[in-house]
Amino acid sequence: MAGISVADVKTLREKTGAGMMDAKKALTEAGGDIEAAVDALRAKGLATAQKKSSRTAAEGLVGVAVEGTKGVAVEVNSETDFVAKNDQFQDFVRSTTSVALGVDGDDVEALKAAAYPSGGTVGDKLTDNIATIGENQQVRRMKTVSVANGVVVPYVHNAAADGLGKIGVLVALESEAGADVLEPLGKQLAMHIAAAFPQALDADGLDADMLDRERAIAAEKAAESGKPENVQEKMVEGAVKKFAKENALLSQLFVMDNKTPVADVVAKAGKDAGSEIVLKDYVRFQLGEGIEKEESDFAAEVAAAVGG
Repeated sequence: MAGISVADVKTLREKTGAGMMDAKKALTEAGGDIEAAVDALRAKGLATAQKKSSRTAAEGLVGVAVEGTKGVAVEVNSETDFVAKNDQFQDFVRSTTSVALGVDGDDVEALKAAAYPSGGTVGDKLTDNIATIGENQQVRRMKTVSVANGVVVPYVHNAAADGLGKIGVLVALESEAGADVLEPLGKQLAMHIAAAFPQALDADGLDADMLDRERAIAAEKAAESGKPENVQEKMVEGAVKKFAKENALLSQLFVMDNKTPVADVVAKAGKDAGSEIVLKDYVRFQLGEGIEKEESDFAAEVAAAVGG
């Protein structure tokens, strides 16, 4: 198993739930490419994960804030969770998120160039934090949503402090209905989004590369079935359609009852309120999503230090 590390096998098993030997074999056949190994295991029916694991190694905080009918989510990364619990770091994330409300678009560089409440720019304060805290930090991403009429509802799952946590959600509801109707609906939808991890608002918004990948995996599974080509084609299209339904927010089954599509939940709420409600947009930021952080072997580091 030259070139395949124990850490890679561990990572693949966490992503797929596959057994040790299956994971080793898949990695070897994929030349060490973890994502290719995930696809291979899924095609063989040996992976339990339906999408990339949301477990991540990066630390820091996600901040969410709302002002009027506009909301913003900002992710700021740190090297350790210890720093994420630091009051100075939390104040920075909270203040930076507030500043982001006044920034047009989702440009992180524009946010870093914006004025910081205590003086200088967000970027200046970030540099100062790195120097005083002694750990690398970065403003990674931001996303804004807004409505002309209605509400933007914020939600932080397992909040570390007010408006700060590891999963931040915003729900934008366009409607003439009152806040007494929209706020509780938005909160329930936000909790659903935090739990269900939708990839897009609707099927049309799903990433084309993601769908192509699912189609390729489904095609391999169908080919192994040995069924006629026309049946295989239907199997593939059915699998892709199922994936799209399960990963688009409006077609997902609402986690509160696990039987009603989110679109129907919103439509019913509008009917009951006597005013149409449109789920216009949403944001779901999970800390470190998409970041791969190298895992160190502590024992090896100690041995190397002693040896050095």
